[in-house]
Amino acid sequence: MIRTGGDHPVETTSQHEIIPSIQYTGITIAYATTPGGYFPLHWHEELEILYPLNGTADIIIEGRKFNLLKKHMLVVESRKVHSTYSYDELSMFVCIHISRKHMRQFFPEIDAWQIRCTPEDATEEQFPVYRATCELLEALTRLYMEEPLTYRMEASGLVLQILSRLIRFFAVRRPLPEPAEDNLAMERIRDVITYVESHFREPVALDDVAGLLGLGKEYFCRFFRKNMGMTFLNYLNEVRLAHTYEDLLNTNAPISKVMEANGFTNQKLFNAAFKELYGCTPSAARRERSGAP
Repeated sequence: MIRTGGDHPVETTSQHEIIPSIQYTGITIAYATTPGGYFPLHWHEELEILYPLNGTADIIIEGRKFNLLKKHMLVVESRKVHSTYSYDELSMFVCIHISRKHMRQFFPEIDAWQIRCTPEDATEEQFPVYRATCELLEALTRLYMEEPLTYRMEASGLVLQILSRLIRFFAVRRPLPEPAEDNLAMERIRDVITYVESHFREPVALDDVAGLLGLGKEYFCRFFRKNMGMTFLNYLNEVRLAHTYEDLLNTNAPISKVMEANGFTNQKLFNAAFKELYGCTPSAARRERSGAP
């Protein structure tokens, strides 16, 4: 998937997303049009604001599921492991990433606070501000469509207004430091996610992943299921399927070649897993995307 940030195209992956233009401005505004379906668990250092322009999506943040309707806003705090599932054939999002370093320029105490802003969590008192902030995101979209010469200047100003409202009305003091055991568990999960994204096209052995964390294979399997709510093999297959799905829609390579390029070796198991996740066969997904009968 290619996102646009300012004048620079930005390529993203399904794990720890490193967004180059963040280093320059501190803010990346993406108007992403992507195929519907599953975007596997990933994490990044930046705060993320999601605003779908059509359809609905499920956002899972560290095990908690949120249903996000079109023209509603959701914030994912930095370093939070999260995934998305879009129910529409073609999903359009406004996706904003803001570096914490950039936020410190305007609000030096930001590291003592965390932003909790989801449709489900907005209180009755917060809801008018929530809707007004969504309207700023709508204004940002209109600005993008108009493409004025001063787009970057005006867009950055709107994002800072959005961020200001989020901090004023939706920020809460960070709780006392989590137990060292909990912090270690999340660091290990992030390490696994990063490792899988780098190696999913290759054979991935449980022993290798467990060894990465210094754990035995059986303990690692229990640890992963406890913290991720699924087996490691299921997660690995979801990452492979997400990349396969995107390649099917964006290339003309034979399905068998796409499957093999993304780490699958068994056609029957691949077909079954694909249909379970996307509700159709790989060939049907490609036909639907191309509009072929």
